[in-house]
Amino acid sequence: VMSILLHGDAAFAGQGIVYETFHLSDLPSYTTHGTVHVVVNNQIGFTTDPRMARSSPYPTDVARVVNAPIFHVNADDPEAVVYVCNVAAEWRSTFHKDVVVDLVCYRRNGHNEMDEPMFTQPLMYKQIRKQKPVLQKYAELLISQGVVNQLEYEEEIAKYDKICEEAHARSKDEKILHIKHWLDSPWPGFFTLDGQPRSMTCPSTGLNEEDLTHIGQVASSVPVEDFTIHGGLSRILKTRGEMVKNRTVDWALAEYMAFGSLLKEGIHIRLSGQDVERGTF
Repeated sequence: VMSILLHGDAAFAGQGIVYETFHLSDLPSYTTHGTVHVVVNNQIGFTTDPRMARSSPYPTDVARVVNAPIFHVNADDPEAVVYVCNVAAEWRSTFHKDVVVDLVCYRRNGHNEMDEPMFTQPLMYKQIRKQKPVLQKYAELLISQGVVNQLEYEEEIAKYDKICEEAHARSKDEKILHIKHWLDSPWPGFFTLDGQPRSMTCPSTGLNEEDLTHIGQVASSVPVEDFTIHGGLSRILKTRGEMVKNRTVDWALAEYMAFGSLLKEGIHIRLSGQDVERGTF
């Protein structure tokens, strides 16, 4: 499994969650063994010039906080993009650290059907109108190098157009739009494969009282003898021990019993969150 995140340039610089997840990248017990961040950098985000959107030269500067290598590559050069992506994948598999690929490109049309970019970026969009599309540019390069000929290129384009046209024609036969198909795709046969359960059965997770009492007693005792424990903590442990005796639980003890029963079965547990180490809650 490899973690790959796709970002927009404005989002990469402007969304707090990007900075927050970078800071998670190297924490003990949290690692993804390196995430490859791909930034599709159209240089304007939605409609805002970079100089009005952020204070740093590159949208990817936020990745410098964890010393991640950042590759800026001209997205008009597909071979350079592939090369850089290979280097990024190799970095990630060798060092298990985050890496960023900044695809410096442009957006040919508006942000959506309602957006006319000439309103907000007239000079940039005059340049873009003159720019050859990537496919055409790359095809001309390959033809000039003799890798493919004009006929092969045209056949490939025709083959792809045909797939799109046929799908478009089929879509017209759909008379009813079933919202449920969008919300939850039906997956026939998922639970009826050979050797698989016939339905979503859940094994019983209950415990006998003896196990619960044992876990409760462990949860209310100190593992080391002659250990001076904080007075406030010893009160909490004493109260917990009394609850176990009285066969009552509060949220904390119930949670403890759940964790304890999993640990007893040899299942590894990692607690996450701000205050788990202090056990504030």
